[in-house]
Amino acid sequence: SMASPALLMRVVASAYSVAEKAATIVRNVMSAGDLGIVEKAGPNDLQTKADRLVQMSICASLARKFPKVTIIGEEELPTGDVTEDLIEDGHCEEILKKPCPAQYTGIKEEELVIWVDPLDGTKEYTEGLLDHVTVLIGIAYGGKAIAGVINQPYYNYEAGANAVLGRTIWGVLGMGAFGFQLTEAPAGKHIVVTTRSHSNALVNECITALNPDHVIRVGGAGNKVIQLIEGKASAYVFASPGCKKWDTCAPEAILHAVGGKITDIRGNSFQYNKEVKHMNSAGVLATLRNYDYYASRIPNTVKESLVP
Repeated sequence: SMASPALLMRVVASAYSVAEKAATIVRNVMSAGDLGIVEKAGPNDLQTKADRLVQMSICASLARKFPKVTIIGEEELPTGDVTEDLIEDGHCEEILKKPCPAQYTGIKEEELVIWVDPLDGTKEYTEGLLDHVTVLIGIAYGGKAIAGVINQPYYNYEAGANAVLGRTIWGVLGMGAFGFQLTEAPAGKHIVVTTRSHSNALVNECITALNPDHVIRVGGAGNKVIQLIEGKASAYVFASPGCKKWDTCAPEAILHAVGGKITDIRGNSFQYNKEVKHMNSAGVLATLRNYDYYASRIPNTVKESLVP
């Protein structure tokens, strides 16, 4: 008989289905028309009914299956009973069939931390920039992002009535990443993707110093890392605090699984153990290839302005 799949593969397989359920909730809230927008720290820091319902769905669904795993979500929500219609019990069979990388076969539930961003790109969601929106479920072990699921609820939303709406990208370190076509940015072109709604003088100073051929301004950390792995951008640069561990955990795992690199602006790797502070205070620098090219061009004045 087959040995039962390793815990990590069971968690990833469940997270895949949980993310697809999340996407359905995101789309249903939008089509119902009442977004239930709440300002958190200001007009660029929003929470909607979709953020709230999706987080409840993801956290409750995963906690029910994996009760000893630590789950940390973006939104501060009252604890209470989650209605059954928000629970997703399924899993992706295809993921369960893949062998777990050897270094992760012995992981126990209490050693995992799951970082959840229920709706990355909330501001863009409220403005109808639906292709910017992602649902992020990142899985960490020993303080490192080792697996991740990114769902784009509105992938293909402008492709016409017959297009399949939405997609789920997933990856595990030592195995690779799936659900998209890995593409490198055009050789010799320096295309920088950065923030759309959280720009400031330091962010712009850093980008100017890189002398890019082109700058893409979009919402969402998940969306920006997708730009890297699909070859639309060569570097993701954000020289500012603001991004949090739940923004970077899932994208980091997927990027690292295909040989990319993500750090803060100063070159420090991110830590994802449950005690870590949530803010990535020293910004983000990420590439699929040629990390050193960009890292070497970040001005010291910028680095010194950002304290990890």
